[in-house]
This record gives sequence, C-alpha cells and structure tokens, in this order.
Amino acid sequence: MYSFTDITHWIDRLLRNSMTDGWTLFVEFILIGAVIMVAYALLALFLIYVERRVCAWFQCRIGPNRVGPWGLFQTGADMIKILLKELIRINRADRFLFRLASFMVIIGSICTFGALPFVKGLQAIDFNIGVFYLLAVSSLGVVGILLAGWSSNSKYTMIGAMRSGAQLISYELSCGLSLLAIVILSGTMQLSEIVAQQSEMWFIFKGHVPAVIAFVIYLIAGHAETNRGPFDLPEAESELTAGYHTEYSGIQFGFFYLAEYMNMFIIAAIASTMFLGGWMPLHIPGWEGFNRVMDYIPSFAWFLGKTGFCIFLALWVRWSFPRLRIDQLLNLEWKVLMPISLVNILLMAITVIL
Repeated sequence: MYSFTDITHWIDRLLRNSMTDGWTLFVEFILIGAVIMVAYALLALFLIYVERRVCAWFQCRIGPNRVGPWGLFQTGADMIKILLKELIRINRADRFLFRLASFMVIIGSICTFGALPFVKGLQAIDFNIGVFYLLAVSSLGVVGILLAGWSSNSKYTMIGAMRSGAQLISYELSCGLSLLAIVILSGTMQLSEIVAQQSEMWFIFKGHVPAVIAFVIYLIAGHAETNRGPFDLPEAESELTAGYHTEYSGIQFGFFYLAEYMNMFIIAAIASTMFLGGWMPLHIPGWEGFNRVMDYIPSFAWFLGKTGFCIFLALWVRWSFPRLRIDQLLNLEWKVLMPISLVNILLMAITVIL
C-alpha cells in the first residue's frame, strides 16, 4: 500500500526541530495552502484541455493543435490572456458584493478540494464529520452565484442567478441523500475511514442494489450541480447571454471559470471516494494473486483513474444531450430523483440490518 504518511511526518519533525510549535503550525498552514492552490490551478487547466480534446473527439474535430505539441500550451496561453484582460467597471453595480461574489465561489470550491483524501496520508484535513463538511462548504458557491446575479444590476444576471440558486439547492438534496446512503452503510462520516472500509471490496459492490442506485443518482445530481449541459440553464446563451457572470471580465470571470471545472473534478472525486474505494485498489475476495497484482498499482493512480472515469462520464453526457427546459430540470429532481433517493435510503437501511 503506497502511503505519504512517512513523508508528511518527516516534514513535520523537520520543522519542529528547527522552530517553535507555533511557527511550525504557521509554516505548515502556508505550505499546505500553497500546494492546494497550485494543484487547484494546474488541475483546472488540465481539465480545460481534456474537455476540449474530448469534445473534439465526440464532434469529429481536431481540437487544440497549434500552441505547443498537441496544443498542450493552449490553456496556459488562455490563462495568461485572461489575467491581462481589463476589469470593466459596471455602472450602478454594488461594487463590494460584485467583487465578493467571485471570491465566494472560489473559496467554497477550494475548501471542498482541500478535504479530499487523494492518497493515504495526503489529505489536508480529516474531520470526523467529513461528509457533512463537504456538503456544507460546497454549498457556499450558491451564495456567491446569487450575489453575482443581484450585485450586477442586470436582468440577465438576476434571472440566471435565480435559476442557478433553484437548481443547486434542489439537486443538493439528492446529492446529500445519496451520500447519506453510504454513511448508513459505513457507519461513519469520516472520509479516511470510509475509504479504509473499502479495502476488501468497494461500496458500490458491497452495498448491493441500493449503492448502485445511490451512485447513479449522485452522478446525475452532481452533474446538475456543476451547471453544465444538459443542466446549464443558468448560462443559457440563447436566453441569458452568459447567465449570472455576464457582467464579469478578466480574472473575476476566470474565478467562475476555474470553479466550474474544479467543481466537476470535486464531484467526480467524491464519487470515487464514497462509492469506488477512493485510492484503494480493486480487490476480489478469494482472488489473492489478482489482489497482490492490484496492490502494485500506486494509490494515486487508482484515485486519479476512478476520478477521471467519472469526469469522462460527465463530459460524455454534456456533449451528447440537448439542454433541458427549466420545468423539466426541476421536475426531474423533485418528482423523480428525490422520491427514489428517499426510498433508496430505506432500502440501504434494510440491507445493513440484514
């Protein structure tokens, strides 16, 4: 089992031997924050490139192919361009809330990203209420979106923000109920413990039919929470220009753009952690030789592979289905996914008891 625990403990001992406990904590906080920020930005740039490639593949196009080999530097060039863009001042906008909104969206996304268990020993924070923390912090993005729509003083942004708020709050319920089914199965909300319990068999297999139902519902609801097609009603170009971030430019628009792609990664990472064993390899009871071979694959490869699989499913859906109407969007949640989620929790409880 590949673990980063020894490395992190060695760094902690090295710092404590050279400075006081207070300065050690301060330096560790700075280091962890810097690593999270760098990983956040690099992953977002990589996901933008991947989506362009996957989109081109689905639509029989070439995709990025000019800037750098295979177009690898295209997203980097786009990042530099958006950093140099002018920040346009909006008349009659609430300037404080207008600026705060983009930070609220990115802060909620980063706080969620920091709690993900990437590999054993490589997790910024491991709460004993980790699932509850993920649901609570990820909901901060709704506040930023509503602030962006209201403070811009525009009809397009306000309508887009209201749509997004209704959509996110609605589908957050199905996401939470799907994760609650796994909490019932595992008996804990601590993410590291949930991953550890899947060392012999992943929960999507161990939880039988209720776990599969919860997994499918979570993928649908999670995809809707990212405001991506076919659930991208808040950004319907033909109706609302660009939705709640119509009036944003430069780095402020970049924050919304980064958060959208990282939320896609976060949704996929939570799915792989809760249902697919996180960084745990695939083990089949009784197949000792097979299990030993699987153990040779690094933990981070398992985690990134499962997360990449869920991201590919999200991209597949986005580039395959047309946009829904707003009534179809909300009917799917309140009349289909929500009742199934409630019944599924009952089924999971019966499965655990039996």
